[in-house]
Parts: sequence; structure tokens; C-alpha cells
Amino acid sequence: MEKIVILTGAGISAESGLGTFRDKDGLWTRYDLNDVATPEGFARNPSLVHDFYNARRANCAEADPNAAHYALARLEREHRGEVLIVTQNVDDLHERAGASAVIHMHGELRRALCAACGHRWNAPAVMRAADPCPACGRAATRPDIVWFGEFPYRMERIDRALGAADLFVAIGTSGNVYPAAGFVREARAMGAMTLELTLDPSDSATDFHEARHGTATELVPAWVDEILAC
Repeated sequence: MEKIVILTGAGISAESGLGTFRDKDGLWTRYDLNDVATPEGFARNPSLVHDFYNARRANCAEADPNAAHYALARLEREHRGEVLIVTQNVDDLHERAGASAVIHMHGELRRALCAACGHRWNAPAVMRAADPCPACGRAATRPDIVWFGEFPYRMERIDRALGAADLFVAIGTSGNVYPAAGFVREARAMGAMTLELTLDPSDSATDFHEARHGTATELVPAWVDEILAC
């Protein structure tokens, strides 16, 4: 397999202590997503949105990469072909594990964005609604996160990679969030083999040539060993 495109979702970071949307009593359950994950929510109450993402940023800072993150970084280093990780996650655990070819299609907790001028910079641990943009000075700073109703980042590059992939692998994804849920069909239509590695069958499980179910820390290192042994 010369070119491998890997899509990762919340399930790969769950074993590092970062919750998914469905986690009972998790961070997401204490907030209405319409209030903290939409442009309209930010316009209504930017302080609430910043409080939410400050908590997520602190949660991420306390987490460590797990065996699945390290296995993908090893695959990137040792595979003779190309490896691209496209992640729906806003954490930096792939990078902290050593991966460098990572596209954050939904943005990054560690980055800030000015809603007025579009300037981006490294986010501090705590962001506030009154923080001025370092470029234009306006108090319009927001997390550099793709919210519901916004277009994911770098879709053109992702589409090119899916069209050229020999193997597409989805890890820890629910298969119900678009456009990522459609990646398997796009890759398969262009001739790629497809594999799902998830705790439970995703909503897109039947679209894959093969599906393996279990924890990411068990499945991903074993799969990487298989690829590197070929």
C-alpha cells in the first residue's frame, strides 16, 4: 500500500481521557452544542464559548498520547510510501506522539482566530472575550475551531489525497458526521481498499471492505505492525 489516508475521530483519543460527544456525564453533556459550538452561540455569548473551550484546552493539556497515537506516528516514520492523517479531533495528541503529516479538518484547540480579520496565532491556555487580536486589535478572538454550520478546513487537499489513496482507514469515528462520513465512499469509488477500526460498528461500517472492532490501543498498533511487516 503506497499511499495511506487515515481518518481519526474522537474514539482514538478517548483512552487518553478526552471524551466523545456521547460520553455520559462528559464535558459535552453539560453544555448545549447550539450555545458553544455554533457561530450563532458565539455571537450571543462569547464568554460562555470561551469558558467551554478553556475547559477543553485544560483537559487536553492534561492528557497524554496513547498507544494508538504512537503507532500511527511510527507508521508515518517507517512506511515506505506516503501516510496522511486527517483528524476530526481538535486535540494535539497526534503531534505530541510524533506525527507531522496531520490535517485538522475541524481546527485546533491550541490555535486562536480573529473573527474580524482572519488572523491566526497560538492560543493561550485561557482565552477571554475581551482579548484583542494581535493583528487588528479588535476584541473578536475566538477558538480556531470549525463549528456546526462552518466548512471544514483543507477539503481540497483531503479530496486529492482520497482520490490518490491505495488504502483508506477510519479509526474511532462514528460515521455520522459529514463530510468525513462520506470519505470512505469517495476513496472506495476511486479504487482504494478501505478498513474501519472502531470500538463498535460505525454508521458507515457496511461501506468498508473490512471492519475490526475493539479498543484503539489494541487494534491500531496491531494493524500498524501488519502494514510495516509487508
